[in-house]
Amino acid sequence: MANDNQENLFDKLKSIVAEFAPQAQVIDIQGFGSGNINDTFWVSLQDAEYQFLILQRINHGVFREPQLVMQNMRTYTDHVRDRLAQSPLDRRWELPEILPTVQGQDYSQTTDGEFWRSLSFIENSKSYDAITNSQQAREVGYALGTFHYLTSDLAPEKLVDTIAGFHITPLYLQQYQQVIAEGKNTQTSPEITYCHQIIEQHQKLVHLLEDAKASGKLPLRVMHGDPKVNNILFDQSTQLAVSIVDLDTVKSGLIHYDIGDCLRSGCNPAGEETRKWTEVRFDMDLCQEILSGYKAIANSFLTKTDEDYIYDSIRVITFELGLRFFTDYLAGNTYFHIKYPEHNLLRSLVQFRLLESFESQIK
Repeated sequence: MANDNQENLFDKLKSIVAEFAPQAQVIDIQGFGSGNINDTFWVSLQDAEYQFLILQRINHGVFREPQLVMQNMRTYTDHVRDRLAQSPLDRRWELPEILPTVQGQDYSQTTDGEFWRSLSFIENSKSYDAITNSQQAREVGYALGTFHYLTSDLAPEKLVDTIAGFHITPLYLQQYQQVIAEGKNTQTSPEITYCHQIIEQHQKLVHLLEDAKASGKLPLRVMHGDPKVNNILFDQSTQLAVSIVDLDTVKSGLIHYDIGDCLRSGCNPAGEETRKWTEVRFDMDLCQEILSGYKAIANSFLTKTDEDYIYDSIRVITFELGLRFFTDYLAGNTYFHIKYPEHNLLRSLVQFRLLESFESQIK
C-alpha cells in the first residue's frame, strides 16, 4: 500500500513538473529540506534547460492568496537582480529563479485547487540546521546583512502582506488568549504549566517593537520574515554563504524581526528540533560572531536606534515563536507541520527555554 501511494505521488509530481518543463524527462524526485509550512521536492531532469529544480506546493491554508506570494517574490528577485547587475558584489551571491509554466505564469494551479511553483536549484550549496563554528556564524550574519543591503532601496510599499498580521507580536498574544477562552485544549502537565507561566511573565514584551514602530523610532523596511539558519545556503567548496531562500514571507516590516529571528535560530547550538529542551542555551559567543558578520555589510544603513533595539528584538521574536508554537499546539496543530502530537509543544519549550537563557545572560 505504501508503495502504491509513493507511485501515485511520483506520477502526480511528474505531471506537475510537466507544467514547467514539458519536454523534460524526470529522472528522480525526492522530498527536500525541513520546512514547517510548504511541501518541497528536489527534481532531477534530463533533456531540460535545468538539470535540477525545486518543486513546491504552497500551503494554501497558510498563504490564502498564493498569487500574492509569487508577486512579492517576483518584485524582490527582479529588484535584486537589477541591483546586482548594476553593482555586483565581490563574491558569489545567487537568487532562486522563478521558473514559469508553459503558459508563462509564475505558478500552476491544479484542478483540486493546489498551488505549485518551480524554482531553480542553487547548485553546489547546502544548508545547516545549526551553526557549528564561528566562521559559519559570521557567514549567517553576512547573508542576512546582504539581504537587507540589497533591498535597502526597494520601497516597502511595493510588497504586500502574504499572511495577515505576520510578525505583529501583539496579535499572536491575542490568538493565544482566544484559544484559551475557547477552551480548545484543557490538558495539563508540568510542561504546559511552564509555557503558560512564561507567557504570563512576558506579556509586556509583546508591544516593544510595535511601539517603537508606531512612535517612528524604527522605520518600515523590506524584511525576509524567516531568516533562520537552515534558510541560508553555503557554498559546499568555500563554506561561504551564497543565498538566503524561503522567500514566501518577504514583506514590508521591521528588520528587527529578522535580526532577532536570525540570532534566535543561530545561537541555539542544540537546534530547534531538539527533544532535550531543558539543556537548551543561548550561545552569546555565536551571537557576537553573527552580529559581526551582519554589521560588516549592514553598517551602511543601520542607525544608532536600530542598534539599541537589537537585543530586545531577540527577546521579542524568541517569545513570539514560542507563543506561536504553543498556541498552535493548544488549537490542535493546524498551522505548523508536525511529526507527532506534542511536536509543537516541544518546539515551544525549546524557544521559551532559549528566551530564559538569553535573559539570564543580558542581566
